[in-house]
Amino acid sequence: MLNVAIIAGGWSGEREVSLSSGRAIFHALEKERPSKYNLIFLDPKDKLDEIFRRRKDIDIAFILLHGRWGEDGTMQGMMEVLNIPYVGSGVLASALALNKVMAKELYRASGLEVPRWVSIKKGEDWDGEQILSLLGGKVVVKPAWEGSSLGISICSSKDEIREGIEVAMEHCPQVLVEEHIEGVELTCCVMGNEELETFPLIEIRPTKGHAFFDYKAKYTPGATQEICPAPLSEDIAEKARRCGITAHQALGCQVWSRTDMIVRDDTPLVLETNTIPGMTETSLFPLAAKTAGLTLGQLAERLIELSMEARGSANPG
Repeated sequence: MLNVAIIAGGWSGEREVSLSSGRAIFHALEKERPSKYNLIFLDPKDKLDEIFRRRKDIDIAFILLHGRWGEDGTMQGMMEVLNIPYVGSGVLASALALNKVMAKELYRASGLEVPRWVSIKKGEDWDGEQILSLLGGKVVVKPAWEGSSLGISICSSKDEIREGIEVAMEHCPQVLVEEHIEGVELTCCVMGNEELETFPLIEIRPTKGHAFFDYKAKYTPGATQEICPAPLSEDIAEKARRCGITAHQALGCQVWSRTDMIVRDDTPLVLETNTIPGMTETSLFPLAAKTAGLTLGQLAERLIELSMEARGSANPG
């Protein structure tokens, strides 16, 4: 049996979501593959020392730490030091994807369209009127590195921008302000190593009371309408799939990723890429995989296999 350590929880503002993702994968593998995997559930916030103690017993780590100290490459770096193979992208790709400012630069360098934007660091001066003039009458303010749309605001005045920046800086000392895009919001799930495949695209429609796909809309059942496969023309769908793959490659991602975008005037504009997508009952990656015919257990098994292929078949330590 393969010893799989499911690492979830951690220290970020997305701790509870991470625990839900970890439990979902644990129960899916336990139910669907009981004779194939010996599963260990580790929350580094409570059992960091246990990871060190059990490092020689772990064949692969399934990292499901959302946000900082997990999705930013920190835990991946620890796995590298301990010589433990792990699921998903490496240290650099993880860090680049979580930093929305760096990711946008790499998207543009790869020929992808992105919303216009400016970044503001803590202590820097900024002019709200100038920002609105540059980016349009409505902007989105968000932390420069954080997942799950934490600390995000839609603003249409300099006072709202000030409040939005204050909220975002509670999560991160750098803020991204980008133009607000009206269009069809999509997400593209990518999986593979040398050969990449995309799952059916998902259109995201926040329901009444949710102006955009924020943290609450993501994780409150019924808060959004998630349509999979998305009702798109084949031309637009193909453009979106290419954007998802290009974003994955631009950041140097491995095994899996989920890229969010908005289609405006038949052109997808890339927003961000998630290197550890959520695996909760309301998460998008499992929905796309299910539409493609994979159960959650089959999806988890495929991610483990791809990661073992990318990093070696077993822990030599």
